[in-house]
Amino acid sequence: MPHKIGFVVVSSSGHEDGFSARELMIHAPTVSGWRSPRFCQFPQEIVLQMVERCRIRKLQLLAHQYMIASKIEFYISESLPEYFAPYQAERFRRLGYVSLCDNEKTGCKARELKSVYVDAVGQFLKLIFHENHVNKYNIYNQVALVAINIIGDPADFGDKNNITSREKLIDHYLGHNPEDPALEGTYAGRSDYISPLDDLAFDMYQDPEVAQIIRRLDERKREAVQKERYDHAKKLKQAIADLQKVGERLGRYEVEKRCAVEKEDYDLAKEKKQQMARYRAQVYEQLELHGLLQGEPETRRPFALPLQPLAHPGSPRHQKPVPSPPQPEEAVPENLPADPFLQEKLSSHTLETLPRCFAADPSPPAAGPLPRNPVETLPYDERPLPASRKPQEDTSGEPEISQADSRGAQRGGGTVEPEPLTEKALREASSAIDALGETLVAGAYSKTWSCREDALLALSKRLMELPIGTPKEDLKNTLRASVFLIRRAMKDIVISVFQASLKLLKMIITQYIPKHKLSKVETTHCVERTLPALLTRTGDSSARLRVMASNFIQEMALFKEVRCLQIIPPSLVQPLRANTSVHLAMSQVDLLARLLRDLGTENSGFTVDNVMKFAVSALEHRVYEVREMAVRVILDMYQEHQALTLEYLPPDDSSTRRNLLYKTIFEGFAKIDGRPTDAEIRAQKRAATEEAEKQKKEEIKVLQGQLAALKEIQAEVQEKESAAVMPAIQDPQGRRVAPPAAPDAPDDHYLDNLCIFCGERSESFTEEGLDLHYWKHCLMLTRCGHCRQVVEISSLTEHLLTECDKREEFGKCHRCSEAVPKEELPRHIKAKECNPAKSEKLANRCPLCHENFTPGEEAWKAHLMSPAGCTMNLRKTHILHKGPVPAQGKGPTAARSCSSVAKIGSKIPTPKGGLSKSSRRTHTQR
Repeated sequence: MPHKIGFVVVSSSGHEDGFSARELMIHAPTVSGWRSPRFCQFPQEIVLQMVERCRIRKLQLLAHQYMIASKIEFYISESLPEYFAPYQAERFRRLGYVSLCDNEKTGCKARELKSVYVDAVGQFLKLIFHENHVNKYNIYNQVALVAINIIGDPADFGDKNNITSREKLIDHYLGHNPEDPALEGTYAGRSDYISPLDDLAFDMYQDPEVAQIIRRLDERKREAVQKERYDHAKKLKQAIADLQKVGERLGRYEVEKRCAVEKEDYDLAKEKKQQMARYRAQVYEQLELHGLLQGEPETRRPFALPLQPLAHPGSPRHQKPVPSPPQPEEAVPENLPADPFLQEKLSSHTLETLPRCFAADPSPPAAGPLPRNPVETLPYDERPLPASRKPQEDTSGEPEISQADSRGAQRGGGTVEPEPLTEKALREASSAIDALGETLVAGAYSKTWSCREDALLALSKRLMELPIGTPKEDLKNTLRASVFLIRRAMKDIVISVFQASLKLLKMIITQYIPKHKLSKVETTHCVERTLPALLTRTGDSSARLRVMASNFIQEMALFKEVRCLQIIPPSLVQPLRANTSVHLAMSQVDLLARLLRDLGTENSGFTVDNVMKFAVSALEHRVYEVREMAVRVILDMYQEHQALTLEYLPPDDSSTRRNLLYKTIFEGFAKIDGRPTDAEIRAQKRAATEEAEKQKKEEIKVLQGQLAALKEIQAEVQEKESAAVMPAIQDPQGRRVAPPAAPDAPDDHYLDNLCIFCGERSESFTEEGLDLHYWKHCLMLTRCGHCRQVVEISSLTEHLLTECDKREEFGKCHRCSEAVPKEELPRHIKAKECNPAKSEKLANRCPLCHENFTPGEEAWKAHLMSPAGCTMNLRKTHILHKGPVPAQGKGPTAARSCSSVAKIGSKIPTPKGGLSKSSRRTHTQR
């Protein structure tokens, strides 16, 4: 019958800290599973080795809720030539792949359980994870697998299949029905039947200890059916159904307790633990009452079941119970050491009574004593479930009876005695022993984590109870011995011991030293001796330890007793070495940024020089996050010391801005100063250019309309003139008489000899004369001093910014709206001496005299041509020195002509903004 196959993880392509592939060997409600590294390269790969050569019937995968691979491929192999050798693709045979849902319908709040039915023989299974589904929660593009379950049969059956067929034939002749409802659900019913207890969903929702009991009861139920003890089988079936609900409830309590521990809500965690203990004891009492915990008539307490953590020793995150206990007549030694080979090879599942699932040796596990795994390195709340051998009535009070170490010491029950100190420890801690006593130091050196924590708590209590007036020498010796033990505890891998060391150090600095009025030398000794160990822990692989160490260093630096010593800031500005770990470098820069905001650079140990040198060197670090934090430090420094900060950076030019980091820094400076960044300037230029192009098109359209109107007027005048001309009449003497002149006939050449900009008329205004007039004398025009192009004065600013050949050298002042050379623009803006410009609807702005005057087109003529107008129009000054302009033409005809032209000219509006760039170049460039 197919059943669960045990496996170990041979290798993986990588994992995130705390989420190793070995976590897949654990099946429990609180399991976290495997996660790929952040921003990893795909595909990712995991290789599993089953405990024996098997025929795999079914694979089950439990995907993460949002770190979901788009596709997972399966490969199988019979054997590998070398352990951890590079695996050759041809040695694995591809079975196929499964695609996983992107989980968008559930909002990434549910996990997908994928079951795959296969038929393949081998011992090594390889999983290849392809690129992840993208969603807003998976910000690091990771893939993850919470659990994997393998169900199959041992491949080496020999003639067992023939035996099975022969048994079926005998049953047929004897009249036995293999589909008997009484046999349904047992291995005798169908040869390919898979028990629900082997399903992955069972382990992921059940309390591990209850799951072990359920499997044992299910085995006894099948035995009762074979022996036709149907009443007993019925009772066992009902007990299994009830226990499944109990296990799910206990599993839910365990998850809630774990969440409370992660949130550091220890009151809630303690409440959940007590709730679990009471509920478990009540259920076990009922089972014992009905005699369901064993096959014999006499009962045995459920707490006598030996348990061990499920996880491999290298992964102390989760625990699970061990296999079924030995027979009652066998004695189980309590202090049996764990077998490392079994610990490496055992699956993450509970060992069942079918031993072939978990070991190559087909002998039952009850044939010998069970291995047990010491768990003193595990946090207290992550210990195996209770396994007390005391009577239940002695467990009153705190139901916290757990295995504390390999000797079966109980933390909640009796006192834990630390082991004697070794000769090396005696030599190393001789001064601490003299000051504190050998018992306390032995506890701090103990291999049991609870002893180490208790030693620190006892030391803290002892220091608090020291009376005022104790000799200074004794106080100093006690303090230095305490610091010695604190340094050792800071290197402990158990979080509770590390926390106890931090609390003890804080008490010494803030209470012990001030209470006994010890000198600053003792405070300096405490900080200098413990700071290196603390800084080292900021680079720990555990994120929780890193955060705790960093927060304590920041808190300690703000102690009034430590702040005045200025010890911590200089340690944080030491240059990062090339071999510094990523976590350590990130923590150091982050601490520097936080303390810089808290302490500043005035009498704090931080100076502009040491901070900027460290930050600039950190810009060259290989890790992007470190470089990003260094940029943040530089921007913080610039807010306080702008001029000094710039001295440590390269000049702000185009070559420097090619470096993305320096570009970010200088743009940050611009935002701090309130200046527009390069991107904003480019956007403004682009908008100005688009606006100028739009205006040009409008001007061209207006001019074209004006020219069309002029042509129509000219055609009308020509028609009237031709109609008024009469043919010559001859008198009787044959002389030709001219026809009478039409009164007030308009001149058809009224636009000749006329400047359309200033309205001046002169006989010298031929085509060449007009060019000369535009080039030198027209009061409405001027020559650009940079490209020598003639432009209207009203559009000179726009020309310099958008049309001039040297337009890249000019920028616009946002105060006066005029074009200013970029070299002078910073000084111009900073001086704020320019006359502010008004809106175009309120006033025109003269680019020559920089004055605001009445809006409108006619106002430009009055300002630029009248004596009281613009004082900086050099052409007007030249004209004023000349005499008055004589009247054009002679006699009444000339006067009429001028009057006619004036009438026609009054219909021609002065074009807004002048001619377009193309028209201006055609008619005005010489």
